[in-house]
This record gives sequence, C-alpha cells and structure tokens, in this order.
Amino acid sequence: MNRPDAERSGSVTPSRGEEKREISGAIENLLEAQRFAMSIRPKVCGFPYLAETLRQAGVTRNVWSLPSLQSLYLTERGPVIVQGTPLASGAVDVPKFDRDGLVRALRTDQAGESTFAEFLQSAWRSGVIGYEADFALRRVTYFGATGEQYVEDYPAVEVIR
Repeated sequence: MNRPDAERSGSVTPSRGEEKREISGAIENLLEAQRFAMSIRPKVCGFPYLAETLRQAGVTRNVWSLPSLQSLYLTERGPVIVQGTPLASGAVDVPKFDRDGLVRALRTDQAGESTFAEFLQSAWRSGVIGYEADFALRRVTYFGATGEQYVEDYPAVEVIR
C-alpha cells in the first residue's frame, strides 16, 4: 500500500521472519508523543504527564492486556498495537484478583519506587488481566479475570509543548 504518511515517516526494522514495513503517521505520532512525555515526566507521580501528552497528541484510550503485554492505542490517526515481551507463556493460572496488592503496586509506582516493568509484573501478580486508560475522563480501570474492577482517576496536569 502506498500512503503519503508512510512515505514521509520511514520504515521499521523487521523482526525475524517479517518483511520491512513502513511506519504510519499514527505510529510516528504516538512514538513522538511518548518520547516527549518521557523527557518531561517527573519520577514521582509521572503518569498524568504521560497521559496528558498522549491526549494532546490525539490518543483517546490505551488498553493493556496482561500477561501478554499487548498495548492498544486508540488514536485520532488510527489504532496502533504495541507488542511487548510477555510476562508468561504457555498455560498459566491467573492469580486471584487482589485489590490491596494492586493498590500497593500503584502507590509504589506513583512514588517512583518501581520501573514500569516492575509495576506490570506486580499488577499481574495481583490478578490484573488488563487495564484501560481513558485520557478524556482521566481514569484508569483495572480488570480481573472474573469481572473484578478497580477504578482510579488521576489528576489533570498542564503540559506545554
């Protein structure tokens, strides 16, 4: 497919067995917003800065699936999937949903005392199978396997580009 936005943006290095592919405008926009957000994000309570930067870039929602570490970004320029390295493979039991464990993982991350990878591992161990960040509502909803939910709003912040 020959699209003008793909022609401008370059290409992605292929994984083994894949052909070289063009970067779409949606991917380019997402990656640029993430780079900028990481450059301004404070170590403590940094998520609202990332979220606001993504919102300003036209990302409406971000849906994570655990333990596969698949992240779906719904953007004004089109949806983008980012596939991380899974936390588990093969058949695994899903941990029981542990609201208190999840809240501890969130507070540890918000205090800047864990990496994002450590947060994801802690969330999974707390029975989180996925979560959704809604950037318009400034709300993140965490899901357990049997319908459990934990919802947390995050504060508005000002991000100036």
